[in-house]
Amino acid sequence: MAQHHLCVIEGDGIGHEVIPAAIRVLLTVLPDVEIQPLGAGWEYFEQTGHPMHPDTLEAVTSVKAVLIGTITTPPYPIEGYSSPAMKLRRALQAFANLRPTTSLPIPTSRAGIDLLIVRENTEDVYVGHEHTEDEGHTGISEKVITREATERVSQLAFEMAVRGGRQKVTIVHKANVLQQTDGLFRRVALEVASYYPEITTDEFYVDTAAYWMVKEPTRFDVILTPNLYGDILSDMAAAWGGGLGLAPSLSLGKEVAIAEPAHGNVPAIAGKGIANPTAAILSVAMLLRYHWQLPEVAQHIEDAVRVTLSEGDYTADVVMDGALSTEQFTDRVCSHLS
Repeated sequence: MAQHHLCVIEGDGIGHEVIPAAIRVLLTVLPDVEIQPLGAGWEYFEQTGHPMHPDTLEAVTSVKAVLIGTITTPPYPIEGYSSPAMKLRRALQAFANLRPTTSLPIPTSRAGIDLLIVRENTEDVYVGHEHTEDEGHTGISEKVITREATERVSQLAFEMAVRGGRQKVTIVHKANVLQQTDGLFRRVALEVASYYPEITTDEFYVDTAAYWMVKEPTRFDVILTPNLYGDILSDMAAAWGGGLGLAPSLSLGKEVAIAEPAHGNVPAIAGKGIANPTAAILSVAMLLRYHWQLPEVAQHIEDAVRVTLSEGDYTADVVMDGALSTEQFTDRVCSHLS
């Protein structure tokens, strides 16, 4: 029996290219991993009429580790379709989304960046409590923040700061306007902060945090924030790490993890074999580090990616004159793992 078991959903668009590349890298360093492919996403819905295979939820609940490619969700209602990615996060109670941004050796990255955004992943306006009134002229969305969810994500953020040797956690909210929801998030997060006196804690309104993310991102170490703000700020931060195409993410719950590159499905280049798999590969490294507790193996992968990029080996979607294909880039990374 394999020591490690991973459910894999390629998703849509370039997911069919970058996810297999990440699996190649994973099997190079951990050949005993048992891979269970599963179907989900918009393309799967178009083919079958279902957002995900009926066995998917049961499989991921049992395995507790998932690598998922980008999933398309149209910006308008489709009968019978909802985001499989969000459904998986709720089903697994993957309550914290981790989005690191670090400087990479490419021209589009900024030096001196090393920040981590810890985003509550199950609540806020993303609960999907929406309706229209006034014959469709008024749309109403409900924002949900609970003490329980805020406590657990705050504890994780501060524990990660301590274990990672970080110095500061910045709580981001809009409690001056949203006093009953963001106000609750702020109060509970500060309560948790009081148990970690070795970590400096400060706070920003989300608009101020966005300003500083653009002006001077090096002032951030760990950011703790509700779902929507974290979604936006982590994409902003990714620009300093070289772009969304290089941005990994991991959603964690109690003994569960969902690794998922942060970029979209990029239909303009899907199927051309030029999509850079860095985000997917680094998401796998996060899975190894934080879920399977194999930090040395994770570091080996991260170092191999950095060496590959530092040698000027790019795909065209990362640097305009990049000449490597997805497969060739993956070959270079794997060559540094042997």
